[in-house]
Amino acid sequence: MACYISSNQNRFYAALETGFGTVTAAAAENRIPAIKLGIQHETVQGPRRDKTGSRTRGGIPSGARTRTRYQVSTYMTNWANVNGEPSYGPLIRGALGAAPVLDGGKTVASVGTNNRITFGAAHGMSAGQAVSFGGEIRFVAAVINATTVELNAPFSLTPTAGSPLNPTITYGPATQLPSVSIYDYWSPATAVQRIVSGAGVDKMKIKVNSDYHEFEFAGEARDLIDSASFAAGLGGLSAFPEEPAAEGLAYEIIPGHIGQVWIGAGPDQFLTLTEAEIEIVNNVDMRKREFGFAGPTCIAAGEREAGIKFRLYEKDDAKTIGLYQAAKNRTPIPVMIQLGQSAGQLCGIYMPGVIPEVPEFDDRNPRLEWNFSLSTAQGSVDDEIQIAFA
Repeated sequence: MACYISSNQNRFYAALETGFGTVTAAAAENRIPAIKLGIQHETVQGPRRDKTGSRTRGGIPSGARTRTRYQVSTYMTNWANVNGEPSYGPLIRGALGAAPVLDGGKTVASVGTNNRITFGAAHGMSAGQAVSFGGEIRFVAAVINATTVELNAPFSLTPTAGSPLNPTITYGPATQLPSVSIYDYWSPATAVQRIVSGAGVDKMKIKVNSDYHEFEFAGEARDLIDSASFAAGLGGLSAFPEEPAAEGLAYEIIPGHIGQVWIGAGPDQFLTLTEAEIEIVNNVDMRKREFGFAGPTCIAAGEREAGIKFRLYEKDDAKTIGLYQAAKNRTPIPVMIQLGQSAGQLCGIYMPGVIPEVPEFDDRNPRLEWNFSLSTAQGSVDDEIQIAFA
């Protein structure tokens, strides 16, 4: 028996569920380098108004509705398994919805004007899909024909004929959202182990220019299952699952100041960004108020809100003035942020139609900064934001 439980002896896993609240078995590759998992499981207490003849509070009857909320933060790491998803892929899919598109890399036949790349065979790509060359990631802004695509921004080093592109995996939005199982394992094995079942990702945030690049996910869940009070049938399980075979978790953390920012129709690379946060809000309703049910029955996503808030230093050059004009005129502009600068350690976020808010002029420091509040990304049908890794 341990005299205490060390908070560092904690391991997290995330797996996509096949059905809402049906716990999916975790594998070793589902382990995520999370910073913190916060879980709040509480009984929804309606007030009792019966007259008892005293000031004593009456108890809540068994079977009352419960509510489970969670928040998990994780570092961005290198994409070690290029034939599969990143470990936090299930959570990103839970936030966006669509199954990821994996591209094993193609060979460039030629590079033309307007950021156009031609391949020697049919590419089979669609708008919003990521491509990568060297230590950079870009997105398909338009499909010209079966062999040619136009990228949202140029590569710093232009590929030549015969150059191979790196593998990429791209996550995009969909109308329906899947649920996720989040495992919370501790040492020793006799400690209380937990599973958040039926987790719906209501909010996702990506922090730029922190100490390290970070992802944050939050929302409500179907239930909290633990090893101390487990009963057969919870989460579709006959027994509380054991942790996957312990393996050393080898990964690399990406420094938060490394990356690129491309803004505007030009597009223009901005080197003056000081802070940014990408946010996705799904306005999820867990359907937990219907008569006859003790807890949530499914994930009902509302209108998606995607956008970015950021700060940058003002300059009197054309691209910075153009950004202010776009904000004042409410003109949609493309925004792309690349996290990392090495193959295998890249994440790209692409929003083709962001309406920047008019910035606040912040003159508290020696250099004037523009503070753009949350600027909405708009689109037509499930195309306002793409997240990719390479």
